[in-house]
This record gives sequence, C-alpha cells and structure tokens, in this order.
Amino acid sequence: MLRLEEINPENWRLGLKVSEKQKSFVSDDMRLLARAYAFRESRSNAFVVYRNETPVGMALYYDFEELRAYDFSQLFIDERYQGKGYGIEAAKRILNMMTEDGRYDKVILCYIEGNEAARNMYERLGFYPTGERDGDEIIMEKILR
Repeated sequence: MLRLEEINPENWRLGLKVSEKQKSFVSDDMRLLARAYAFRESRSNAFVVYRNETPVGMALYYDFEELRAYDFSQLFIDERYQGKGYGIEAAKRILNMMTEDGRYDKVILCYIEGNEAARNMYERLGFYPTGERDGDEIIMEKILR
C-alpha cells in the first residue's frame, strides 16, 4: 500500500536518493526540503512517499498564484525502488489531493530535456507541453477536472 506522509521532524532525514544517471535531472532530498521551506508562504506541501512502512521517495507541490495553478515541483523515487510504479501512483495521489483542495483547476510542472522517463510518466498522467521552456526545462500542464 502506497501512502503519503507530510514531512516532519521524524522523517526528513531518510537518506533517499536518485541514481547517478538521474542526478542531472532530479533534485535530491535536501533541495526538495529547501524548496519546500522557500515556498512555505505559497502553501508548500512536502511528502515522503511510503510503501507500507518503507520510505521510497519524496514529493513537493505548492501554489503558483501568479499562474493560478498548482506547481508540481518535485517528485523522486529512491534508486532502490524505481521501476515498480511508485512514481506514477504517488503522482496520482498528489493530483487527487490538488483536485480535492480545489483552489486551482490547473497544474504546471517542468522536466529537464532528455529525461524521457519523466516525460513519459507525465504524459501518461495527462500533462501536455505548453510550448514554453525555462532554459533546459520543458513546461507542461494539466487541467484538473
């Protein structure tokens, strides 16, 4: 059973990490935590992804008021647990949380060009490229219904 738990004083130092080949595409746990803190006034929501009692990844989203959207900022699954569907299942749960929150009807995210695994997963979730870029990051969005 996959579940999300808000990051708290007991679970923020788990040592989760991505594989060497993904480091150029995905932020590590400390950057995720730093971004969660930086966007705390934008209702940042940072989670540990658990498979039963085993921590397998982390995720972050926050409000992007300027675009009237949620910013699905970060998601990663630890290198030991990749390829088991945890990333897409966690993303679905997070998208459901956004839908239930109901503040916005749009989600934006970006992935670094060349990260085909991320692109494929986001497309499977209904995200589509906006045609915009931020440097080497390709911006995608999804309308929540």
